[in-house]
Amino acid sequence: MQLEMQKRQLEILRAIVDEYVATEEPVGSKVIAERHGLGVSPATIRNDMAILEDAGLIKQPHTSAGRIPTNSGYRLFVDKLAEVKPLSAPERRAIEKFLDGANNLDEVLMRSVKLLAQITKQVAVIQYPTEDKVVLSGTANLAKSTQEVSIAIHPILEALEEQVVLLRLLADAGSALQVRIGDEQSESSLRTTSLVSISYGTNIAEHGAVGILGPTRMDYANSMAAVNSVARYIGAFLGDKA
Repeated sequence: MQLEMQKRQLEILRAIVDEYVATEEPVGSKVIAERHGLGVSPATIRNDMAILEDAGLIKQPHTSAGRIPTNSGYRLFVDKLAEVKPLSAPERRAIEKFLDGANNLDEVLMRSVKLLAQITKQVAVIQYPTEDKVVLSGTANLAKSTQEVSIAIHPILEALEEQVVLLRLLADAGSALQVRIGDEQSESSLRTTSLVSISYGTNIAEHGAVGILGPTRMDYANSMAAVNSVARYIGAFLGDKA
């Protein structure tokens, strides 16, 4: 019974994250009951929401009846994504078509960073292999982000203008996707944002990193899939040219 309860609470947390990412509106029990097919009443969902709130995973903004995820809630949500979901076939074809015309590393990375910003609607960052050089795209997406990010947009933009900050962001990217959420960011000016990053390349001579930066209210599943796919494409390009 306890395991079943925990599973349902995780499903409710997932529903709150999904709804809040889609609408940027606090999520109520009635919406979850109507849209997510959990097979329980709004009253039962409210009881589980109270447990999630006591655990610090969701919170009530102002006097709204709905709840929104906390950074801890996003962290648990990301940790419970058992595996990175694959992009759909049309998404993969779109990436391949967009990038296939590139003939050299500069062109591949410039096309990749623009594409990543477009498909995630976040800020995309790519580090050159073994170079202290970073390319950036999509800073205008920050202006369309959540209220928290828009309030702090000036220090965020100032940080993103510094190559050294961008390099630090990607410094610990590894072969597995890494997600830093809110206060987990080492740069104080970026603590209203989240970072998804991964390295690309299979050897020391051709090693760089790819990442996206956006509000904590981001579509983590799609963002992780996009970052992973673009990194694999760049790695494959480097392998072809080796």
